[in-house]
Amino acid sequence: MKANKSFILFLCCAAILWGCRGKGGGNRQDVVENREAKQLLQGIWLNEDDEEVAFMAKGDSIYYTDSTSQPARFMIVGDSLWMIGANTIKYVIIKQAPHLFYFQNGNGDLVKLVKSENTNDRFLFSHKRPQAINQKTLIKRDTVVTYGDKRYHLYVQINPTTYKVFKTTYNDDGVEVDNVYYDNIIHIAVFCGAKKLFSRDFRKTDFRRQIPSDFLRQSIFSDMTFLHINPQGIHFTAAICMPDDPSSYLVDVAISFAGKLSMGVVNH
Repeated sequence: MKANKSFILFLCCAAILWGCRGKGGGNRQDVVENREAKQLLQGIWLNEDDEEVAFMAKGDSIYYTDSTSQPARFMIVGDSLWMIGANTIKYVIIKQAPHLFYFQNGNGDLVKLVKSENTNDRFLFSHKRPQAINQKTLIKRDTVVTYGDKRYHLYVQINPTTYKVFKTTYNDDGVEVDNVYYDNIIHIAVFCGAKKLFSRDFRKTDFRRQIPSDFLRQSIFSDMTFLHINPQGIHFTAAICMPDDPSSYLVDVAISFAGKLSMGVVNH
């Protein structure tokens, strides 16, 4: 399946790098879709060189065998294949026939596809929806720390959500694909004895002043861990991570002994 993953990665990269993209899909009210060409594209398509499955066109959508890749809506307008996801990408069609489909990717390379005649290929698309790689596990942590003559009880709870995060990637053929993940909400509570000093649910949008919006939009609020306690208060580290990527931001979340909150980036 390496070639197929390459194709998915290609479709994604081409979309971002290719100059003929339209944010948010643009205004398509005056677009005339070529329904005959769209009908020709229905079915499962293979890379001509290695005969690995590239995608399946069914109805108005293109599906990939990679379970993390979102289906993409598509149109054929004039001599272009429009892929409509986070961005609308247009690929020039070089040749189309009942069993051939050639188009130019965003890098200017010619992608050659042939229609599959193997009925078993449909089982590669049996997953009903993309599965998130991000763990969907409720995590609870309970920590006791002392400072001076006082004991502080710290609670951290990572709550999985159904909030979807879409990350744009490219397959090996340079086509843009949206992968889906699920974000977390993290609850922090701090007690001094029986007195509650602080209690709050944190979402990744709470860090919009510390983290660039482009990174924040495609990232996951992964974790929040106790760091240390000092005269300024109790410090936690919030980890905002890019899925399947080493990139991340670490934010210092400080809660004073009076229950006041302050935040600042540690590193990224």
